[in-house]
Amino acid sequence: MARGELAELAPGVLYFPGPINQLVLEDGRGGALIIDSGLDDDRAKKLLRALTARGLQPVALLNTHSHADHYGGNALLRARVPGLEVFAPPLEEAIIRHPLLEGLYLFGARPPASLQGKFLMGQASEVHGVLQPGRATVGGVALELIEVGGHACTMFAVRCGDVLFASDALFGPDTLEKHPLTFCVDSTRQKQSARTLQEQQGIRVVLPGHGEPTTDLNALVSANLTSFERTTEAVWQALAPEGSIDDLLARVCDALKVTMTIPAAVVLNRSVVSAHLVELLEGGRAQQTVEGNRWMWRRAP
Repeated sequence: MARGELAELAPGVLYFPGPINQLVLEDGRGGALIIDSGLDDDRAKKLLRALTARGLQPVALLNTHSHADHYGGNALLRARVPGLEVFAPPLEEAIIRHPLLEGLYLFGARPPASLQGKFLMGQASEVHGVLQPGRATVGGVALELIEVGGHACTMFAVRCGDVLFASDALFGPDTLEKHPLTFCVDSTRQKQSARTLQEQQGIRVVLPGHGEPTTDLNALVSANLTSFERTTEAVWQALAPEGSIDDLLARVCDALKVTMTIPAAVVLNRSVVSAHLVELLEGGRAQQTVEGNRWMWRRAP
């Protein structure tokens, strides 16, 4: 496969390889449903060229969730394809329409300019339809939407026949190794969603949002669960001695050999630590107090 070309996973089921994979589902009439638009205009332009080379015309766009690397190309696609309709999960559609919400929930206030780059806040995009989990027809294409929240508040994996696009519910092994603090807003649900996908029967090939396609769903899920549990354990280990969330973040990063150099990395990884703290708190393994005007966390006795 030449660089910049669509690759086939099954008849009528294609994907555009890259740092963020995008699924393309043919409608059998020369049209294509795009699943996720990529990070920015440049990625969207490359996708359009690949579709044109294949003789396909976009008929609709589905965003699996509202992280900027999955909807950042929406605006360009809508400008180049008049009438292109966008669909998204509940709650995520609000962030796609109002990207400032992402910075607000990560920072806790109006975010500084350092948190308003394209990696955290994509260009705003209209959303024409809010979808629910289950079987659906989008842009003339029949598919199944599987709720896999945890990485994001609401997120869909997409099944088409024996092909499963896991979006960011599962990551390729190389991505897990490169980013040991896998982003999540709810680590308990993140693990549950991975197990939900493992229960899917008849999957021949699975495509993660980041990474290579694989025919071994069980191995991919196991690698992800191992990584997620490693983060939970690192957070629990960081609870001795007690500390604030920022204290714990520094300890976890040291333990997992993560180096943060920009504010965006801090707010993203702080969210990860916070998510795992809630899991430990709800599991009876952590306690929280406010002492000396500081929010402190420690291991439960």
